[in-house]
Amino acid sequence: MSDFTTRPEIRGTFGAVTSTHWIASASGMAMLERGGNAFDAAVATGLVLQIVEPHLCGPGGDLPVIYKTADGEPQVLCAQGTAPAAATAEAFAPHKVIPGSGLLATVVPGAFDGWMSLLAEHGRLPLSEVMGPAIFYAREGHPVLPRVAATIAGLKDFFASDWPTSAEVWCAGGSGPAVGGLLANPALAATYQRIVDEAEAASDDRTAQIEAARAIWSDGFVADAIGAFTSTAELSNNIGGRDRALLSRDDLAGWRCRTEAPLSIDYHGWQVFKTGPWGQGPVLLQALAILRGIDLAAMDPMGEEFVHTVIEAMKLAFADREAFYGDPDFADIPMDVLLSEEYASARRALITDVASREQRPGRIPGYEPLADAAIARASGDFAAGPSVEPTMAHMTERRGDTVHLDVIDRWGNVVSATPSGGWLQSSPIVPGLGFALNSRAQMFWLEPGSPSSLQPGARPRTTLTPSLATKDGRWLSFGTPGGDQQDQWQLIWFLRFVHHGDSAGSAPETGNLQALMDMPLFHSTHFQGSFYPRRAEPAKMLIEETIGEDVIAALRARGHEVDVAPAWSIGRLTAALREPDGVIRAAATPRLMQAYAVGR
Repeated sequence: MSDFTTRPEIRGTFGAVTSTHWIASASGMAMLERGGNAFDAAVATGLVLQIVEPHLCGPGGDLPVIYKTADGEPQVLCAQGTAPAAATAEAFAPHKVIPGSGLLATVVPGAFDGWMSLLAEHGRLPLSEVMGPAIFYAREGHPVLPRVAATIAGLKDFFASDWPTSAEVWCAGGSGPAVGGLLANPALAATYQRIVDEAEAASDDRTAQIEAARAIWSDGFVADAIGAFTSTAELSNNIGGRDRALLSRDDLAGWRCRTEAPLSIDYHGWQVFKTGPWGQGPVLLQALAILRGIDLAAMDPMGEEFVHTVIEAMKLAFADREAFYGDPDFADIPMDVLLSEEYASARRALITDVASREQRPGRIPGYEPLADAAIARASGDFAAGPSVEPTMAHMTERRGDTVHLDVIDRWGNVVSATPSGGWLQSSPIVPGLGFALNSRAQMFWLEPGSPSSLQPGARPRTTLTPSLATKDGRWLSFGTPGGDQQDQWQLIWFLRFVHHGDSAGSAPETGNLQALMDMPLFHSTHFQGSFYPRRAEPAKMLIEETIGEDVIAALRARGHEVDVAPAWSIGRLTAALREPDGVIRAAATPRLMQAYAVGR
């Protein structure tokens, strides 16, 4: 492994914040400097990401968090909003699919309640301080990223003709923002400031103020505005129609985020923690279970044998995702089997020296119909119609995506979060509030019988998947945006960390978090995608050209259909690590030139 890195690995003992935008990371670090902890910093970071990356997340989106307090065990906060009470397959029958944009696909917006719950239960600082940076950047403006400017420019005419409330916010004065120019959102600044003002008027107590903010969102002026909008607006979607939302004010008033235990497995002494199967997190655990019995340490982490083996394990794990994952409150999901060593051993035996072209979910007794249905869906024709794939793999400026953050403080609190949804391009702005709702219902299947079939009150099975891991008193937080690629890029990075980085015994100077992050990445599109048109591309994979021509040729010789991606174009990983002696380390990908780790 080269000693050269694109930037230094951040090291210190006070704290570190790493996220997909430097302004957000700095805002979170400001909370630590004011005496706040990792939870205060995470909430401030997450709220600022809504402002500076509005094409990737927003207040109307969703939020999974994995965290541990200094003296506690890992927990999952699920702020994934549920399908409205009126969201039935019959409601979508005229479309035959769930649109990827517009109002019909909106589920309960969960992110704000999740952030407030985290702040109330585990934070230290008052509501006004933690929300202050987001209010500042929304009111005063922030330098516009090229991708934000391009996204708005591509939709300017559509906003003007079809989503006029979005035009008012994103194209003030009749044109979109210039790259590097200041973009403000006064309406959102006013919404957040009003929440703070009303919460402070309700009580002098910190926790009571935060709980008041939650109530204002779900049953106050925010809910009133959302309910008034969704009950009357009929606006364009991405499949050529116009629709109204199924979401009602009552859906908001009856919903709260929840905390639950994570799923986990042991991988070479590291205990790895992920969300339940309402997210795709268990995919990483399944892939690790499969790879646990293969000597990856003996492989070159830049070599074709490593790439091939990991890709083939990914295919098997993601095939199971498509067959078996969904909201466990509404479906019987055999997670105990899927994470067992006996099952992993059988799956491991399916990996050969040749790239598989089959969709191969496991044959679990009693669950065979789910596997058969997943195979049938993967071979179906979903190719008609415009794609709204929100990942980096398909290069359009209308894509959405996700953001990620990791925070560790000096007391040993650790937070990993992957906010998403509420993209500026996914749904029109709610009048007077300055933010869009979400289109997360597009993750459901309309066909009955799948664990991820649409049902009122169910959580859509998302791709959002933060990570925690621990070994011998070390705590690691990591993650990335990227839709179906999230657990692929995380898996690759974590395997290299365990087997080829300082975790494997090499010196930190030659195996640091940043050096591993700078290495070429790859991913598979073999399995069925999570977003319309949900294509499966047998044996297809993408890999950065910096892996080398010889490796690419060898992968093709094994039967992989390799698309070569430009250097520095795949993955947006961030990570933070706390050592047993209190040293904190952090890193952020150089890709897209916006993620940053800060700390001291």
